Amino acid sequence: MVSNRNDSPADMPVAEQDPTDPHFVQHPYEFYNRVRALGDFVYWKDYPLVVATTHAAVHKVLKHPQMGRAVPRAQRVGAPADLESFQALEDHSLLEIEPPDHSRIRRLVTQGFTGEQLFPIAPDISRIADALIDRFPEGPFDLIEAYSRPLAALTITNFLGVPDSDATRLQAWSNDMVAMYQARRDAGVERQAEAAARDFTAYARDIIGPRRDQAPRGDFLSLLIEASAKAALSDDELVSTVILLLNAGHEATAHSVGNAVNLLAAHTDRTLGLHPEQIANTVEEGLRFATPLHLFQRHVYAPVKIGDVSFRPGDQVGALLGSACRDDAVWPDGDRFDPLRARRPHVAFGLGLHACVGAPLARMEMQIALPALFSRCPKLKIVEKPCVADLYHFHGLERLMVTVR
Repeated sequence: MVSNRNDSPADMPVAEQDPTDPHFVQHPYEFYNRVRALGDFVYWKDYPLVVATTHAAVHKVLKHPQMGRAVPRAQRVGAPADLESFQALEDHSLLEIEPPDHSRIRRLVTQGFTGEQLFPIAPDISRIADALIDRFPEGPFDLIEAYSRPLAALTITNFLGVPDSDATRLQAWSNDMVAMYQARRDAGVERQAEAAARDFTAYARDIIGPRRDQAPRGDFLSLLIEASAKAALSDDELVSTVILLLNAGHEATAHSVGNAVNLLAAHTDRTLGLHPEQIANTVEEGLRFATPLHLFQRHVYAPVKIGDVSFRPGDQVGALLGSACRDDAVWPDGDRFDPLRARRPHVAFGLGLHACVGAPLARMEMQIALPALFSRCPKLKIVEKPCVADLYHFHGLERLMVTVR
């Protein structure tokens, strides 16, 4: 847990915007355009938090060696009793720790996301996509629930090697835990997250236990268990890593697939954008334009100066990924989705030590799922104006009502 000591810095522009305001949730880019015009760094009064607004500033924050995710020792406070299970997972999470432990665990986890490891998964993703499309109903239905979410959940269960039949409850636990990082966090969200963390931990231990005495199956869980047996991972680190991969492995992908379908459904260049030689670029443009995670925070460990802005040890800085990915200085006319746009590196999956380790799998899923959907359902039509879900810092659709026949 962290005690936030940020206050309003002198000589820094101040912006006010309630992140739970319904208009902001639907149209956050209006605010981002305003704050980018104020400068590289702005004090967002409603959090309160200094945020990097431009692509250049976000890039520097995410890559800076004196900024990281772990709470500085001087700011750590004990977890409240009603969040002990949740905090126990955070304490060993790859997302929340720094080197040397972070380096050791990330080197291990990265082994599962190389091309050699991911290539055999592609047929599984195609099979899952086809099976889901086969079950589409005749009339209007929610594509998020019928395709995006189950595709992402079943892909990560297949990748890790846990039963497909558990995907629904894993998804529910994940949703409850991820809500802790959203602007709508309150006591009710915390109670649900703690219950989910407790149940998820028990589930992970029940799955891992019997597998220790079994022959490796070639899935990623086998690799992690083998590493644990060689003392490369502690038991707590193993459980936390499995849960992080199950959580992060489907949340952003589910949002990204839904966002991309919404963008492509009636786009004039859809056919060209889905061509095998173009699909990778189209996926990157979708991730840039509709970034699944909009705000990612960093702690400051030592005096840092970026441009004319100085930070003190103990400060926190937010990287506005959603703003950086629309920066006209990098993408002219950045508020326009163009699947044929020349590809340039974006920060939708972060950068530096804490860049999303599962990004290669997410990209593969999208590159398979989008052409599969539109080739099988060329008449797909959105029949209700989509609304963005009230999940900020995340950005995904509440539902996507479509017909396909």
